[in-house]
Amino acid sequence: MTLSRGIPGAATATIISQYVSGTGLALYTWIRMKECRLTHAYLIPQKAALKEIARLSFLTSLQQSVMNFGILMVQGLVNSFGTVIMAAFAAAVKIDSFAYMPVQDFGNAFSTFVAQNYGAGKEARIHKGIQKAVLITTFFSVVISIFVWAGAPWLMQLFVQPEETAVITAGITYLRIEGSFYWGIGCLFLLYGLYRAVQHPGISVVLTVISLGTRVILAYIFSAVDSIGVTGIWWAVPAGWILADITGFLYYRKYRQQLFLPSLQQKNRKQPSPVK
Repeated sequence: MTLSRGIPGAATATIISQYVSGTGLALYTWIRMKECRLTHAYLIPQKAALKEIARLSFLTSLQQSVMNFGILMVQGLVNSFGTVIMAAFAAAVKIDSFAYMPVQDFGNAFSTFVAQNYGAGKEARIHKGIQKAVLITTFFSVVISIFVWAGAPWLMQLFVQPEETAVITAGITYLRIEGSFYWGIGCLFLLYGLYRAVQHPGISVVLTVISLGTRVILAYIFSAVDSIGVTGIWWAVPAGWILADITGFLYYRKYRQQLFLPSLQQKNRKQPSPVK
């Protein structure tokens, strides 16, 4: 049985699923994880904690806002190339987002790892973790890139009818350009996680601005060249990733000691004073 509600029905289903998921997680946490239950002591606001949460959440929110604003500007440029490119872009972006979703989760897990070791004052372990995380993410990204490159025609047909050859062709071009540089977005997610974990979320915002700013500027410049056209929009995306990666790694290399200074100070405070 269907209700035939169309687009509003899809929106309603999304809202219902989110409420069901949230309620289920809350119940599971309440029943199985008693240590996470709220008590009266936890409900008393602490000024220092609220201030720290507000500072970090504001910068993270700003980062997401900048990201969405840049995406909207690119979307507007894509729309100017007509319905075929719009349809190809809409389908390819879904595949693209799904393809690099695992490396985004790598970045979140890496952020947790760094934050734990940062709090414990284990700087050397963080450096080793960064090296291994970059290697793992790059390897995984290359594997996914090969799959997307080879399977682009089949992947496009998951969202587009086979007879829409122009849409499929445009989508394949997008996927093969973007898919060749998943290592770039993978490393960028690691950098986001690193700087959030060491309490420098402002650097993540800067990297986001560099990535999306480069993407938007180059997309408008390249797409205006007749010999490049819409393909310039596709090339602008990995160019933004790579430039942000270079900036993030150079900043880490130059200011590494300053980044981990609070962690080292905390470690020194934890060490007992020598007996005289």
